[in-house]
Amino acid sequence: MAQHDYINKKPANRNNKKQAPAKKPFPIILVLIALILVGGFGYGLWYIKHNADPELVEQQTNPTKKEEVVIPPPKTPEFIKEIKEHEVQVEVKEIEQKGPYVMQCGSFRTLEQAQTLKAKIAFAGLVAEVKKTEGSNGVWYKVRLGPYETKRLAESDKNKLKRIKIMGCGIWLWT
Repeated sequence: MAQHDYINKKPANRNNKKQAPAKKPFPIILVLIALILVGGFGYGLWYIKHNADPELVEQQTNPTKKEEVVIPPPKTPEFIKEIKEHEVQVEVKEIEQKGPYVMQCGSFRTLEQAQTLKAKIAFAGLVAEVKKTEGSNGVWYKVRLGPYETKRLAESDKNKLKRIKIMGCGIWLWT
């Protein structure tokens, strides 16, 4: 079967030519209505200008100053005065301090690893110490910070260490 070339094929001549639309007549009625409206508007302006009350026109062009009416400020209600003068007494309780706190950030088998963590903590602006402890399962090197008077101070330093990616620090009572 032969293939057909539909792209380059020219359409067959058709005798159905469309006729041009008929020209619309000039809208005389709309033009007359527009002229009547514009003329009526102009007449209205002329009528207002020539038939205005001369006293009102004079009063509008040269206004006289009226006496200023002084409005007294509103009186403040009684309860607002009481609120301003009221004094609140709060009982402040002293919070018991449990004792000094210490923060431990690591426990290592080698002194070199402990010294590396201590150096990272020093870059955060904090002072740490490496403490050697001997237990039943060998020698351990603990990296500690503190002592802190309050747990809030210890939490503050713990957050500083979290910002430089040192995680896993624990806060305990110092014994």
